[in-house]
Amino acid sequence: MTRGRLAIHGHFYQPPRIDPFSGQVPPDPAAAPFRDWNERITAECYRPNVERGNLRRISFDVGPILADWLARTDPATHAGIVAADRPEDLADGPARPDASREAGNAMAMPYHHSILPLASLADRRTEIRWGLRDFELRFGHPATGIWLPETAVDLPTLRLLAAAGVRYTILAPWQAASRGIDTRRPYRVALGRGLSIVIVFYDGPLSGAASFDPAATADADRFARELVLPRLTGAQFADRTPALVVMATDGELYGHHRRFLDLFLERLVSPGPDVPDRGFDVVDLAGALEEPSGRRFPLVRIEERTSWSCHHGVARWSGECADAPDGRWKAPLRAAFERLAGAIDALGQHDLPEVDLHEARDAYIDVVAGAEEPAAFAARWLGATAPLERRGRFLDQMEAQRWRLAMFASDAWYWDDPLRVETRQALRSAARAARLVDGIVGAGLERRLVDDVTLLHSPSSGADGAEIYRLALSEVGQPIA
Repeated sequence: MTRGRLAIHGHFYQPPRIDPFSGQVPPDPAAAPFRDWNERITAECYRPNVERGNLRRISFDVGPILADWLARTDPATHAGIVAADRPEDLADGPARPDASREAGNAMAMPYHHSILPLASLADRRTEIRWGLRDFELRFGHPATGIWLPETAVDLPTLRLLAAAGVRYTILAPWQAASRGIDTRRPYRVALGRGLSIVIVFYDGPLSGAASFDPAATADADRFARELVLPRLTGAQFADRTPALVVMATDGELYGHHRRFLDLFLERLVSPGPDVPDRGFDVVDLAGALEEPSGRRFPLVRIEERTSWSCHHGVARWSGECADAPDGRWKAPLRAAFERLAGAIDALGQHDLPEVDLHEARDAYIDVVAGAEEPAAFAARWLGATAPLERRGRFLDQMEAQRWRLAMFASDAWYWDDPLRVETRQALRSAARAARLVDGIVGAGLERRLVDDVTLLHSPSSGADGAEIYRLALSEVGQPIA
């Protein structure tokens, strides 16, 4: 009988911390003894996991903004992450991806970690295109899989993924509309017009035990023997597909959220003379999802507008849900940002009638990622004879688009209170976008934004959104509107 297979996925992501005005990560005393949380989590998680070779043996995605910061501040760790995507075959373990195969260990991620089912179609398309392009520039080949932020999903999002060439994604088991599915095999969602996408549902109890039960991860050998193996023993499907169990977790679990869990992961996935035969194989996810010749994975339907971290669909990022004691501030914040985004788009397109604003925005990732110089980009879109002043306005409009996308990062709504640093970061992104457009056309967008956010209040302090906005700007030395 074919042995069962275990694939582990790590979602490596942090809330954005870069000041939109300076481009730097401000110091944060809360991260002591390190300068800031990026540096601390790198020391506790990213660097140790790279050095231990853990990423070579798991599936993983890395947020593009985080990866860019690593490339600039810790190039050795960044290089190790890139190298882990295409490891050479390991003689002491199960088969790995070979150099001729399209897919590696890494998956892409939409660029700003926004909740795609809550975004406009144009914004979804840009987030996906930016994430895929950043991946291709970073890893040297197109991505075949993509991790959706918070695994938030609906059919329009899956259609955009499939149209962009994405072959698979990972969802939580409760995101399947078809009841009684066996999560130990991959499925396929039909999307119409000849499109489909492969879905793998992670094992909920196993992933939960790894993430939230310290006793379960105290001993990797026992974890493999008592939690993994029973899910795989004797499991083979009628089409002779071997069982595949997927464990999906936050990547920061391994060393940051839980000290020493990078050692647990190393023991669980690394072969060696002192590691007992588990009775199953540890495999990379992309390779495991190669469909058998002449057969296709069975069809499944998804539960739309659901996620892995909200029991109420996507309400955590749009309004009130029981996951937060008082979420009445969340809907006014999203409404304020959506009004600002609409105004930025309308004013930008009016200012640049000779280009399609969103098509230019989709391509602007090459500038953000450093693959194209801003001057060359402006000349390509406006023509080499366009006046320098016109090119400067165009680039300012593109930067406004960049930061208006950034303000929708999911972290702004995730927690209980808009006073948190994640929401203040989103407000700074909104301020940067508004000020760029106000500097071009003098529309007073920032003033209207401040008016709109006065409608939300902090549950803990009673401060309104305007007070929080001014606090957020004062923290990075910006003048208050």
